[in-house]
Amino acid sequence: MCEIQWLFFDLGSTLIDESECYRRRILHMIDGSAVSYEEFFSAMMDYYRQSKKGDKLAAARYGCRLPPWESQYEVLYPDTKDCLERLRHTYRLGVIANQDFGTEERLRAFGIDRYFDVVIASAEEGIAKPDPKIFRLALSRAGCLPEQAVMIGDRLDNDITPAKKLGFTTVRVMRGFGRFAVPVSEEETPDYTVDNLRQLIFRLKGFCQGEG
Repeated sequence: MCEIQWLFFDLGSTLIDESECYRRRILHMIDGSAVSYEEFFSAMMDYYRQSKKGDKLAAARYGCRLPPWESQYEVLYPDTKDCLERLRHTYRLGVIANQDFGTEERLRAFGIDRYFDVVIASAEEGIAKPDPKIFRLALSRAGCLPEQAVMIGDRLDNDITPAKKLGFTTVRVMRGFGRFAVPVSEEETPDYTVDNLRQLIFRLKGFCQGEG
Protein backbone atom coordinates (compact mmCIF):
# COMPACT_ATOMS: atom_id res chain seq x y z
CA MET A 1 0.00 0.00 0.00
CA CYS A 2 1.32 3.46 -0.89
CA GLU A 3 2.07 5.61 2.17
CA ILE A 4 2.04 8.88 0.24
CA GLN A 5 -1.26 10.67 0.80
CA TRP A 6 -0.55 14.36 0.19
CA LEU A 7 1.26 16.29 -2.54
CA PHE A 8 2.26 19.87 -1.73
CA PHE A 9 3.18 22.17 -4.61
CA ASP A 10 5.16 25.36 -4.83
CA LEU A 11 3.54 27.80 -7.27
CA GLY A 12 6.07 30.06 -9.03
CA SER A 13 8.18 28.22 -11.62
CA THR A 14 6.47 24.96 -10.62
CA LEU A 15 2.81 25.34 -11.61
CA ILE A 16 3.01 28.96 -12.77
CA ASP A 17 5.31 30.32 -15.47
CA GLU A 18 6.81 33.60 -14.27
CA SER A 19 9.11 34.23 -17.24
CA GLU A 20 7.37 37.38 -18.46
CA CYS A 21 7.19 38.76 -14.92
CA TYR A 22 10.95 38.45 -14.53
CA ARG A 23 11.63 39.95 -17.94
CA ARG A 24 9.55 43.01 -17.12
CA ARG A 25 11.05 43.27 -13.62
CA ILE A 26 14.57 43.39 -15.05
CA LEU A 27 13.58 46.07 -17.59
CA HIS A 28 12.05 48.19 -14.82
CA MET A 29 15.13 47.80 -12.61
CA ILE A 30 17.66 48.87 -15.22
CA ASP A 31 15.51 51.65 -16.69
CA GLY A 32 17.49 54.89 -16.52
CA SER A 33 20.69 53.17 -15.42
CA ALA A 34 23.91 52.38 -17.27
CA VAL A 35 23.44 48.66 -16.70
CA SER A 36 22.51 46.61 -19.76
CA TYR A 37 19.93 43.82 -19.72
CA GLU A 38 22.66 41.30 -20.54
CA GLU A 39 24.92 42.50 -17.72
CA PHE A 40 22.13 42.43 -15.15
CA PHE A 41 20.89 39.05 -16.32
CA SER A 42 24.41 37.58 -16.12
CA ALA A 43 24.87 38.80 -12.55
CA MET A 44 21.44 37.51 -11.62
CA MET A 45 22.26 34.08 -13.03
CA ASP A 46 25.49 33.91 -11.00
CA TYR A 47 23.42 34.22 -7.84
CA TYR A 48 20.79 31.72 -8.97
CA ARG A 49 23.50 29.15 -9.65
CA GLN A 50 24.44 29.52 -5.98
CA SER A 51 20.82 28.81 -4.98
CA LYS A 52 20.31 32.46 -4.02
CA LYS A 53 17.55 34.93 -4.95
CA GLY A 54 19.24 36.33 -8.01
CA ASP A 55 16.97 39.22 -8.96
CA LYS A 56 17.05 40.76 -5.48
CA LEU A 57 20.80 40.35 -5.05
CA ALA A 58 21.58 41.69 -8.52
CA ALA A 59 19.36 44.69 -7.79
CA ALA A 60 21.29 45.37 -4.59
CA ARG A 61 24.60 44.92 -6.43
CA TYR A 62 23.76 47.58 -9.01
CA GLY A 63 21.79 49.84 -6.69
CA CYS A 64 18.53 49.26 -8.57
CA ARG A 65 15.12 49.62 -6.96
CA LEU A 66 13.22 46.34 -6.76
CA PRO A 67 9.81 47.04 -8.35
CA PRO A 68 6.53 45.42 -7.25
CA TRP A 69 5.84 41.96 -8.64
CA GLU A 70 3.42 42.12 -11.59
CA SER A 71 1.40 38.95 -11.10
CA GLN A 72 -0.90 39.83 -14.02
CA TYR A 73 1.80 38.49 -16.34
CA GLU A 74 1.89 35.06 -14.72
CA VAL A 75 0.52 32.16 -16.78
CA LEU A 76 0.04 28.48 -16.09
CA TYR A 77 2.49 26.05 -17.63
CA PRO A 78 0.74 24.05 -20.38
CA ASP A 79 0.91 20.82 -18.37
CA THR A 80 -0.38 22.22 -15.04
CA LYS A 81 -4.11 21.59 -15.29
CA ASP A 82 -3.76 18.12 -16.78
CA CYS A 83 -1.31 17.14 -14.06
CA LEU A 84 -3.53 18.34 -11.23
CA GLU A 85 -6.60 16.72 -12.77
CA ARG A 86 -4.84 13.36 -12.98
CA LEU A 87 -3.25 13.48 -9.54
CA ARG A 88 -6.30 14.56 -7.57
CA HIS A 89 -7.92 11.16 -8.08
CA THR A 90 -5.10 9.46 -6.16
CA TYR A 91 -3.79 12.10 -3.73
CA ARG A 92 -4.91 15.08 -1.69
CA LEU A 93 -3.29 18.24 -3.06
CA GLY A 94 -1.99 21.32 -1.29
CA VAL A 95 0.09 24.46 -1.81
CA ILE A 96 3.05 25.72 0.22
CA ALA A 97 4.27 28.92 -1.41
CA ASN A 98 5.84 32.31 -0.79
CA GLN A 99 3.20 34.58 -2.29
CA ASP A 100 1.72 38.04 -1.89
CA PHE A 101 -1.78 38.45 -0.47
CA GLY A 102 -4.58 37.04 -2.61
CA THR A 103 -3.16 33.62 -3.45
CA GLU A 104 -6.49 31.81 -3.39
CA GLU A 105 -8.03 34.47 -5.63
CA ARG A 106 -5.20 34.01 -8.16
CA LEU A 107 -5.66 30.23 -8.07
CA ARG A 108 -9.36 30.78 -8.72
CA ALA A 109 -8.59 33.08 -11.65
CA PHE A 110 -6.35 30.36 -13.13
CA GLY A 111 -9.16 27.84 -12.66
CA ILE A 112 -7.13 25.53 -10.42
CA ASP A 113 -8.36 26.42 -6.91
CA ARG A 114 -10.72 23.43 -6.88
CA TYR A 115 -7.81 21.00 -6.94
CA PHE A 116 -6.39 22.09 -3.58
CA ASP A 117 -7.64 21.13 -0.12
CA VAL A 118 -4.99 23.15 1.72
CA VAL A 119 -3.40 26.43 0.59
CA ILE A 120 -0.59 27.81 2.75
CA ALA A 121 0.75 31.15 1.48
CA SER A 122 3.40 33.20 3.22
CA ALA A 123 1.64 36.58 3.18
CA GLU A 124 -1.56 35.26 4.72
CA GLU A 125 0.21 33.11 7.31
CA GLY A 126 3.00 35.49 8.27
CA ILE A 127 5.60 32.74 7.72
CA ALA A 128 7.78 32.26 4.66
CA LYS A 129 9.81 29.41 3.23
CA PRO A 130 12.37 28.15 4.13
CA ASP A 131 11.11 28.51 7.72
CA PRO A 132 10.13 24.96 8.78
CA LYS A 133 7.08 26.39 10.55
CA ILE A 134 5.27 26.91 7.26
CA PHE A 135 5.76 23.24 6.35
CA ARG A 136 4.62 22.09 9.78
CA LEU A 137 1.55 24.30 9.45
CA ALA A 138 0.69 22.64 6.14
CA LEU A 139 1.06 19.19 7.69
CA SER A 140 -1.12 20.21 10.63
CA ARG A 141 -3.92 21.52 8.43
CA ALA A 142 -3.71 18.47 6.20
CA GLY A 143 -3.66 16.10 9.17
CA CYS A 144 -0.78 14.08 7.78
CA LEU A 145 2.73 13.05 8.80
CA PRO A 146 5.85 14.17 6.90
CA GLU A 147 6.44 10.65 5.61
CA GLN A 148 2.96 10.75 4.04
CA ALA A 149 3.75 13.94 2.12
CA VAL A 150 5.67 15.02 -0.98
CA MET A 151 6.99 18.55 -1.52
CA ILE A 152 7.24 19.52 -5.18
CA GLY A 153 9.09 22.69 -6.15
CA ASP A 154 11.83 24.29 -8.20
CA ARG A 155 14.11 25.74 -5.52
CA LEU A 156 16.68 23.88 -3.45
CA ASP A 157 16.76 26.50 -0.69
CA ASN A 158 13.03 27.13 -0.27
CA ASP A 159 11.46 23.83 -1.26
CA ILE A 160 13.81 20.86 -1.19
CA THR A 161 16.11 21.44 1.80
CA PRO A 162 13.56 22.47 4.47
CA ALA A 163 11.02 19.84 3.44
CA LYS A 164 13.61 17.09 3.30
CA LYS A 165 14.86 17.97 6.80
CA LEU A 166 11.33 17.46 8.12
CA GLY A 167 10.93 14.06 6.47
CA PHE A 168 8.97 14.89 3.32
CA THR A 169 9.76 13.08 0.09
CA THR A 170 11.05 15.81 -2.22
CA VAL A 171 10.70 16.30 -5.97
CA ARG A 172 12.55 19.06 -7.79
CA VAL A 173 10.98 20.44 -10.96
CA MET A 174 13.68 21.79 -13.28
CA ARG A 175 11.96 25.03 -14.24
CA GLY A 176 12.59 28.72 -13.87
CA PHE A 177 15.84 30.11 -12.52
CA GLY A 178 15.86 27.53 -9.74
CA ARG A 179 16.91 24.86 -12.22
CA PHE A 180 20.41 26.34 -12.44
CA ALA A 181 21.26 25.80 -8.77
CA VAL A 182 23.53 22.83 -8.04
CA PRO A 183 23.11 20.82 -4.81
CA VAL A 184 26.24 20.98 -2.65
CA SER A 185 25.12 18.70 0.18
CA GLU A 186 22.90 15.71 0.87
CA GLU A 187 20.32 18.03 2.45
CA GLU A 188 20.03 20.00 -0.79
CA THR A 189 19.74 16.92 -2.98
CA PRO A 190 16.14 16.10 -3.92
CA ASP A 191 14.86 12.53 -3.70
CA TYR A 192 13.66 12.81 -7.29
CA THR A 193 14.09 15.24 -10.17
CA VAL A 194 11.71 15.83 -13.09
CA ASP A 195 11.84 18.19 -16.06
CA ASN A 196 8.11 18.87 -16.15
CA LEU A 197 4.78 17.89 -14.64
CA ARG A 198 4.15 15.13 -17.16
CA GLN A 199 7.23 13.38 -15.84
CA LEU A 200 5.98 13.97 -12.31
CA ILE A 201 2.88 11.87 -12.96
CA PHE A 202 4.99 8.88 -13.99
CA ARG A 203 7.45 9.39 -11.15
CA LEU A 204 4.63 9.35 -8.60
CA LYS A 205 3.39 6.06 -9.98
CA GLY A 206 6.81 4.68 -9.12
CA PHE A 207 6.40 5.73 -5.47
CA CYS A 208 3.50 3.36 -4.98
CA GLN A 209 5.10 0.59 -7.01
CA GLY A 210 8.26 0.67 -4.92
CA GLU A 211 10.54 1.87 -7.72
CA GLY A 212 13.78 3.69 -6.87
